[in-house]
This record gives sequence, structure tokens and C-alpha cells, in this order.
Amino acid sequence: MSNRELEHLRQMANQIAANFAFHEDQVARIADHVQRFWAPSMRRLLAEHVEQGGEGLESAVIEAMKEIRRA
Repeated sequence: MSNRELEHLRQMANQIAANFAFHEDQVARIADHVQRFWAPSMRRLLAEHVEQGGEGLESAVIEAMKEIRRA
């Protein structure tokens, strides 16, 4: 994955987190959105980034990706 692709995924994921920031179930909403609307390849790349530490991602995104993995 190129740095540009990763940066784009990080921006999108963080924007989703910002959109759900005022909801008590923010993490669940992020996980649901990513599962429903992101291509499997995008989810896989973001999950790999989280496994490597998740640099640049909001903590809610990291938690959502962990929730997706557990499911």
C-alpha cells in the first residue's frame, strides 16, 4: 500500500469518527459504517494498519476495527 493510499484511508476513517463523535455508541457506528460501505480490500488495509499501531487514526477508529475483527 502506498503512503498516499494509507493517508486517504486514514482521512476517511477519521472523518467517519468525527461524524459520529457525539453519539454514545460512536465505536459501534464506525464499525457498522466500515462494514457496510467499505470494500473488503479497504477494510483489510485499514486493519493491517491498525495491527501495526494505527498511527494517525483516532482511537475510536482503532477500537472499531478491533470490534470488526472480533466479529
